[in-house]
Order: sequence, then C-alpha cells, then structure tokens
Amino acid sequence: MIIYLAKRFIQALLVLAVISLIGFTVQDNLAFQQGHDLGSAAAYNVETDAGFLTKYFQFVSGAIQGDLGTSSFFKEPALTVILKKMPATLELIFAAAVLVGIFSVPLGIFTALYPNHTISRLILSVSVLGLSVPVFVTSILLIYLFSVTWNILPSFGRGDVVPIVGYWETNFASWDGLKHIVLPAFALASVMLPLFVRLIRAEMRQVLKSEYVKYARARGLSPWRIYFVHALKNTLLPVVTVGGVQIGTLVAYTILAETVFQWPGMGFMFLEAVNRGDAPLIVAYLMVVGAIFVVLNTIVDVLYSAINPTVNFARMAA
Repeated sequence: MIIYLAKRFIQALLVLAVISLIGFTVQDNLAFQQGHDLGSAAAYNVETDAGFLTKYFQFVSGAIQGDLGTSSFFKEPALTVILKKMPATLELIFAAAVLVGIFSVPLGIFTALYPNHTISRLILSVSVLGLSVPVFVTSILLIYLFSVTWNILPSFGRGDVVPIVGYWETNFASWDGLKHIVLPAFALASVMLPLFVRLIRAEMRQVLKSEYVKYARARGLSPWRIYFVHALKNTLLPVVTVGGVQIGTLVAYTILAETVFQWPGMGFMFLEAVNRGDAPLIVAYLMVVGAIFVVLNTIVDVLYSAINPTVNFARMAA
C-alpha cells in the first residue's frame, strides 16, 4: 500500500506540473497581450524579458511558496483573494453533494427494485430531461418559481453568514444563510443527480442478479436486509469512484450557478477576472482548481481501495 500511495503521489505531482505549465502559459500570453495594449515601449519590455523556461521556473518557485502574483483589481495577493472566495464555493459544492446523496440513493434503489412502476418510469424520464438541461436554465427556472412567483426563497447573494475562523464564513449557522444556499445548491445538484440515479439503478440491478444475493434469499434473510445491507454496499463501490470525479467537476459548474445567483465564490470571481483581464487571478484560480481535482482523485482512489477488499495493492503498485 505504501508503494501504491507513493506512486499516486508522484502522479499527482506530474499532473500539478502540467497544470502549472498551462497556468504560466496563460499568464505569459496575457501579459504579452497587455504589453501590446499599453504601447510599444511596454510591449518591448515584455518581449525582451527573460526566456520562457527561466520565467516558468520563477513562476513555479513562487507558486510553491504561495506566491501566484497580485490581483490587478483587488490589489491583494491572488492566492489571498482565492482563499477569501473559496469557503462560499466549497459550501455550495458540499450542499449540492449532500442533496445528490439524499435523493439519488433512494430514487436509484426504488427504480431498480420496481423498474416497471409508473413512478420509476417518471423518475427515469425526468432524469433524462435533467441530463439535457444546462445549469443556468435550471437556475433561472428555480428563481422564477421560488423567488419571483412564490417569493419564498431569495434569488441572489449569501445572506447572513457567520464567521468561523480566518476567511471562513458559513451559511449553515444562520436561517437566512440556509435560505440563500437552497436554490443555488439545488441548481448545482441538478447536474449530477440524474447521473447518479441512473448509475445506482444500473448497479443495483446488476448486484441483485449476483450469486451471493441469491444465497442470501435462500437463507431466508429479509428483503430489506438484502437490499440495504448486502446489495447496497457493493452497489456504492463504483458510485464512490464516479462521485469523487464528479464532485471535482462541480467546481467547474459553480461558475454558471454562482453567476446566475450572484454567489460570491471562486466561480463568480473567475468570470469577473476574465472580464477584467486580471491575469494573476485567472492563473491562481486555474492552479487552485487543478490542485482540488488532483487531491480529490487521489483521495477517492485511496477510499475505494480501503472499502473494496478485492483490491490488490501489489498489482496496482506494479
């Protein structure tokens, strides 16, 4: 297992190196373009600067020390701006992930156990529709229904947040904060919920055909014990793998949800940085999101290996 973890750590470092190269290239190109926009003298200074590799290694050295440049708009270190916006995004992703877990597991199991039921067919039909509707359309629909028509939930901002520690402010410690996070969380969850319902349904139906389930039935175990103790555990194994990757993908989708709901997180900040041409902030966002993807994927691999007793570490480390 130690060899396997070391291998995964090296792979993570290689991925981060590629991300840093992409981030530096974006920053270098934006700086070059801004130099031309400022005039010939500034453009000349940009063009005659140190070589690409020299500047890249300077960039990596600064990134390792937490220096990703200074935001031209906020006049603060780009990483500091990211850290201030990160709690809002992480709480939104957490709320969306909780909603996906709460709804996908029972709905997926129900459609697997009763595939010909009218409700099952309705759930699958809605899931197909959900896979086709973009996040911003779902967000606008939710705002129209719950904010404009029924006026029961707020349509923008974080509301009253409670300071926890450092830059961390939470929506979960006040009633107003909870009301503000409901709509963006549901909009973000709509991206993954149909996928997980269909995935759990397919895996559950496959597991129910296995020999050990037939043996459990022959032993006279209750159907609910078979479904929720024996079958569900193996059903969730591939869900853990897919879930880790998809939670990382939610970071990208937050750009759309945060923009519609004016949610002050990293996604909304990134879009504003692009509009302003704030190169250090754009690069810092790419680096941080890339690191989140790498960390999540590594954690998911380790968790999957821990909960699946059939994993052979010796073969995976080879």
